[in-house]
Amino acid sequence: MSRTLQLTEQLISRPSVTPEDAGCLDIISARLTPLGFVCERIDSGPDTFRVSNLWAVKRSSRADAKTLVFAGHTDVVPTGPLDRWTSDPFTPTHRDGVLYGRGASDMKASLAAMVVACEEFAAACKDPAIHIAFLLTSDEEGPALDGTVKVCEVLTARGEKLDWCIVGEPTSVERTGDMIKNGRRGTMSGKLTVKGVQGHIAYPQLAKNPIHMLAPALADLVAIEWDQGNAFFPPTSWQVSNIHAGTGASNVIPGECVVDFNFRFCTESTPAQLQQRLTAVLHQHHLDFDLQWTIGGLPFLTTPGDLVGAVQTAIRDETGMDTQLSTTGGTSDGRFIAQVCPQVIELGPPNATIHKINECVAVADLEPLKNIYRRVLENLHAQ
Repeated sequence: MSRTLQLTEQLISRPSVTPEDAGCLDIISARLTPLGFVCERIDSGPDTFRVSNLWAVKRSSRADAKTLVFAGHTDVVPTGPLDRWTSDPFTPTHRDGVLYGRGASDMKASLAAMVVACEEFAAACKDPAIHIAFLLTSDEEGPALDGTVKVCEVLTARGEKLDWCIVGEPTSVERTGDMIKNGRRGTMSGKLTVKGVQGHIAYPQLAKNPIHMLAPALADLVAIEWDQGNAFFPPTSWQVSNIHAGTGASNVIPGECVVDFNFRFCTESTPAQLQQRLTAVLHQHHLDFDLQWTIGGLPFLTTPGDLVGAVQTAIRDETGMDTQLSTTGGTSDGRFIAQVCPQVIELGPPNATIHKINECVAVADLEPLKNIYRRVLENLHAQ
């Protein structure tokens, strides 16, 4: 059994359902400390939702050294119904060359590959030309309020300079390395409350139906082209996720209608621009409304440069593939790191089973992933 597979199994066996870490960071720290990493816990949050965070760094002796950060999370989503799993989700199980367990691909395989890659690099290079760091949290799958964002705040206050970051999110499609994320769209949610007048459905002249009043504005919002995207991002999208109205009775006109919606926006639009355009439509339709906004994360983009080049070369040398750059998918903690680090990419194993029953990763994907991470270290060291 390879060291990468062994560590992956060890991490999977810890039931680290968010925000629990279940000892994963202790396991990783125990592997990093002998390599010369200084490991620091920056835990955060109330006692009822305590989040475990690790900042570990190995300094180069060179004054001009830049910093590469390996980032990720030890927490996993809940298992779902246990009786639908073929095997216990926290007992690593092999079937036909595939390793099953919650977190197998999201993202304990990546964490194991990162650690072993650093072990191999440290054995071959006693005085690297770069600083190497780990930024790990147990609050990525949850609210993400006390995890990576808190560590970034601490590092910023200290004046810590980060240059490159690889987030171990599962980005590949068919085979490890076939796709990396060099950016992500921003996410902004809104809760719109349209106010009407409740009344008896047989006397509509005595009431104001907020659903009817909202409908034309809703049609206009659906038809808007918010932007056209760009070479790296698809156009910004707007989607309604929920509409709530009524008392439950079929003969009562509701007094208000509540709409939940979300923007996934690219770098062509700002939150302020999107808010202004949407609000203008509501005013055009003379609606009486309240509107609350929540910005979950800003978009980020790493254009081809030092990091993207080092990763592309590592993937090509290890697998023979030319990787695809992509900004699709949901959000990740990369959105926080990108605020303090100019170059952020995401690279991990195939993501077909993440968050699903019987989550798994092909054993054959583990060693190539570890080798790619090690090659990136070598490439950045040689620059």
